[in-house]
Amino acid sequence: MKRLILIITVLLLLAGGVTYLNRTQGTKIQLLSVSGTTMGTSYHIKLAPEAEKNIDLVTLKKKIDSRLSEIDQKMSTYKEDSDLSRFNRYSSDQWLEISPETFTVVAMAQKISELSNGAFDITVGQLVNLWGFGPTIHIEAMPDKNSIQTLLSQVGYRKLEIRQTPPALRKANKSIYLDLSAIAKGYAVDAVARLLIENQINNFLVEIGGEIITHGEKHNHQPWVVGIEKPISKQHSIQKRLQLHNVAMATSGDYRNYFEEQGVRYSHTIDPATGFPIKHKLASVTVIDKTCMSADALATAIMVMGPVKGLEFASQQQLAIFMLVKQGDHFIEKYSPAFGPYLETKEE
Repeated sequence: MKRLILIITVLLLLAGGVTYLNRTQGTKIQLLSVSGTTMGTSYHIKLAPEAEKNIDLVTLKKKIDSRLSEIDQKMSTYKEDSDLSRFNRYSSDQWLEISPETFTVVAMAQKISELSNGAFDITVGQLVNLWGFGPTIHIEAMPDKNSIQTLLSQVGYRKLEIRQTPPALRKANKSIYLDLSAIAKGYAVDAVARLLIENQINNFLVEIGGEIITHGEKHNHQPWVVGIEKPISKQHSIQKRLQLHNVAMATSGDYRNYFEEQGVRYSHTIDPATGFPIKHKLASVTVIDKTCMSADALATAIMVMGPVKGLEFASQQQLAIFMLVKQGDHFIEKYSPAFGPYLETKEE
């Protein structure tokens, strides 16, 4: 079989279908920046320090890097001694104790799985690996249907049990394998935001791998401005600019992470119901919510649902979402009623 073409784009300032567009107008005070790498991607933080307040960026970056390392150490599928890797190797049907922090993320994942009727499902990890989008990000040939069906029988959020005190997980199916990649980055964004507030920094934008949270404002009462990218794989241009204040935003899309075989494009987003990549016309979905952890997971869930079911779900749950749907050679915009106010703000 002809070798598959795997396209994985690692973006820095333009990641996950979003970018931030912030300038300080009418002031000589500049935004401060902190950046680095984590969780196989990059992070970027913009700070608007209050007047006469000095921020030691070197010390702050050390604190941020340490905090992100703690989270990655618990939730990574790449690190063999993480909570997640220990559980994935665990062949018993007995409880396995985990950190309270990992429990928080898994519990939220289970909540959104229930809410979305399984469209979001962290037990899909083995299928993600089979299709070449796991830790190795490599595929030599199309998975055969028998392999897909075998792994599909091991998928299902109801096959995972959780216990809060003490925090622990248990497998109803011993072959279950978890992947937190669609929710852990969002949690990390929230964690960095809390760290900044604890350090008396109240005006900031935090972005990790395209997932974003804002707090406060820039100088002269200017809002933080975030752009949603047009879902075009070979160029970077802005479809929509949003002004965000004390909210989180996450975008899920299939236009930068996929592979092709014989002219057919296979998305990195796996439908837990079929075991196959999604095939509908939804190119990207952006979710605005109170926390980045929930926005991250909800964006994936709606991406699996597709444009029709996803919009119905968002309207029922009063979620603020914005979709770009492929129609012929262009994209049409669709959004839920709760997203309307974000489109009414003045653009810079």
